[in-house]
Formats: sequence, structure tokens, C-alpha cells
Amino acid sequence: MRVLVTGGAGFIGTNLIKQLLLDGHEVTSLDNYSTGKKENEVEHKNVRYVDIEMSNQSRLDKKLFWIYEQDEIKPDIIFHLASVARIQPSFEHPKYTFESNVTTTLNILEYARRFNIPLIYAGSSSSNGDKYANPYTLSKSQGEQLCKLYSKIYNLPTTICRFYNVYGPHQLTEGEYCTLIGIFERLKKENKTLTVTGDGEQRRDFTHVEDIVDGLIRCSRALQIPNEYNVGPDKISGETFELGRGKNYSVNDIVEAFDEDTVEYIPPIPGEMRETLCTDTKAKEMLGWNPTKDVVDYIKENYGLL
Repeated sequence: MRVLVTGGAGFIGTNLIKQLLLDGHEVTSLDNYSTGKKENEVEHKNVRYVDIEMSNQSRLDKKLFWIYEQDEIKPDIIFHLASVARIQPSFEHPKYTFESNVTTTLNILEYARRFNIPLIYAGSSSSNGDKYANPYTLSKSQGEQLCKLYSKIYNLPTTICRFYNVYGPHQLTEGEYCTLIGIFERLKKENKTLTVTGDGEQRRDFTHVEDIVDGLIRCSRALQIPNEYNVGPDKISGETFELGRGKNYSVNDIVEAFDEDTVEYIPPIPGEMRETLCTDTKAKEMLGWNPTKDVVDYIKENYGLL
């Protein structure tokens, strides 16, 4: 199978591409490298990386049509992972956030529609909360709405996978777009005090990237193969799947897992949800998805001796 991955040089994209290659697929990555890294590129004969600004319609059209015309890399499915993530930076850069998360999604969907290519969209668990709490959440929610629109009006096979606080190999540890676990990883390695926003009692459902990749691949198979996991494409298209561990921890619990005695508490970040927890079982029931990795075990195994 030939696969197109947007954001393929990023955290989740890199882990997805590695698994796709192990499964014997051919992959093309599109990334503008705003948060993706060149060092994440996998050296393999069946993957190619294309540097492109996906919010630019004319440039994207030219590159995507070129890809489609190459029989050896013409995609059978698209994983649309590219986005500007994180809440706090979206307050300062709302225009860039919407261009990256909404305009880019529209451009990719339009390409998929022209050639009827099934598409899986990387959503966000923040869409379950107040969509107007911050520009990031609204932008990701609008991306979901576009996918549903194209599925309903144009019969384009699409599904949405909402991610819950993903962590694991290749996570960002520097810059304004890194996650909590990534921030703590860097501070731990630098022997610096861990910083916690608010009182630290806000709870998060943390999901390992390998479990996320498994969910994405299961979703792609069900979207393409009739009756895969006893679910036909007619049933899965237009669906939204919540990919969360189903267990949450407070930020203070995470600090304890890092075995830190001293913590610096700083003012809370506006626009953040007080709690995230995946209670939806649709992914398990329809895809047979069963996340197995626990964030506390991961922290103790990887950072316990630092």
C-alpha cells in the first residue's frame, strides 16, 4: 500500500512511518518542518520526504498532483497529522494556527476529494471541551467539521482520531510546542526543577505514541478493507474515534513518577481543560483497539535513573 503522511517528520508522524515501513508499505511524507525535524527522517528505500508549506494552495496542488501522477508513489490513503499543536502558543499566533490547522486541512481534503483517497484526520481531545477556550481547540474542531462535511457531501471516506496527551519516542523537548512529558524529560536531564502550572491537580489522560499508531493503522484498515474487524467502510466513514488510555493522572502524580522532591509552581495557563479522560469505547468495539502502555511505568523505566 502507498501512504501519504502529512507531518511525517514530526513526533507522531515519525513513529507512524516507522511502523508503516515495518509493515511493508511505501510512504511519502509532507512536512514544512516548523516542528518536524530532519533528524527524524527514516533512512529507508520506501520512504521519501517532501518539504512543503501545505497552507499554500497553489504550491500544495503542484506537489500533490506531481505525487499522484507518479504511479509508484500515488497514495492509497492519507494520514493527515500536520498541525500546529499546543494551546498556549495559539493565543499569540492565532492567524498562523488557523492557517496551519484549518486551511491546510481544507487543502488536503480537496486533494483527497479529487482522487477519492480515504483520509484519516488527527483530531484533539480538547475538542470535547470548550471549543472557544483558545484558538488551537477551535482550529482543530473546525478541521474535524471539514472532514465530516467532505464525508457527507462528497462521500469521501474520512475518519477522525482524537489524541489524548501523546508521549513517547521522538516527542518534542524544546520550544513552545513541546508537551508536559517532553518538558519534564528535558528538565530532568538538565537537573533542573520541574515546573508545574497551577496547583498540579489538573488531570490528564496520557497515551503512548505506539498505542496511537496502532489505533491509526487499525482505523486505516477498517476504512479500506470491507468488514475488517467486522466493520465495513460504510460504517466507519464519518466516525470519530477517541484514542485515549482510559486512565488519567494529576500533574503532581507525574512529578512523583519522575521522583522529584522539589517543584516550582507557576501561574495556570488560560484555556486549558481541568481534566481529560477518555471514556468512549467505540475504538475498542469497532476497531479492536486496546491501549496497553501506562505513562507512570514509562517514566520510571526511562527516567528513573537520570
